[in-house]
Amino acid sequence: MKFRMLAFFFCFAILVGGTVFAQLPTLELSAGIYVIRAEIASTFETRMRGLMFRKHLGQNEGMLFVFPQVELHCMWMKNTLIPLSVAFADAKGRIVSISEMQPQSEASHCASAPAKFALEMDKGWFSAKGVKPGASILGLDKAPEPH
Repeated sequence: MKFRMLAFFFCFAILVGGTVFAQLPTLELSAGIYVIRAEIASTFETRMRGLMFRKHLGQNEGMLFVFPQVELHCMWMKNTLIPLSVAFADAKGRIVSISEMQPQSEASHCASAPAKFALEMDKGWFSAKGVKPGASILGLDKAPEPH
């Protein structure tokens, strides 16, 4: 009986959340004097899921999206429960734009110039730290190749 209940809850978690939050690889980045621990979304599946269904982020934690092409990428917040800020960065790590995003919205937030990366953090993180477009995110050279 206990095994059946455990199996039911495991299957339910997979159906509701797509997966039981698999541990994604992380990468240490920095913006100015601030160290960031970023989960890496470098596959089509992890980029599509992003931070959906998460209820919180730790201090100085975020998600780095690694895209296959440098282009005008857009983000949305469908099924994302927490407000986020996103910084789009070019292939050299220079931030081209930052957007503030509301939870559970399908509004598009697009880079203002071609970008290779997007870094999502808690809403207001970039402005609170004084990180603006033109600043660099260091450590992106260690990001895995997207696939």
